Amino acid sequence: MLVLDCPFCGPRNESEFAYGGPALAPRPADPSAVSDADWVDWLTVPPNPMGEVEERWWHLRGCGAWLTVRRHTVTHAVTEVRLGR
Repeated sequence: MLVLDCPFCGPRNESEFAYGGPALAPRPADPSAVSDADWVDWLTVPPNPMGEVEERWWHLRGCGAWLTVRRHTVTHAVTEVRLGR
């Protein structure tokens, strides 16, 4: 089980949080310049690398803050937790 260190509430069990998905790159400035296939991939295919990823977590059963968490997908070691994006 993950322990996430909320900046407001301190270390908390992952059961207090709701997973919000991967922290994605911003939408393209001009979506019409992106191919249909690339746009569908950006919208529907989440990255799933082995190694560090950035994810969004909502402290649902706590302060309500949205956090960006850097986590290793193999070891589940959390290396960074910050507010927002």
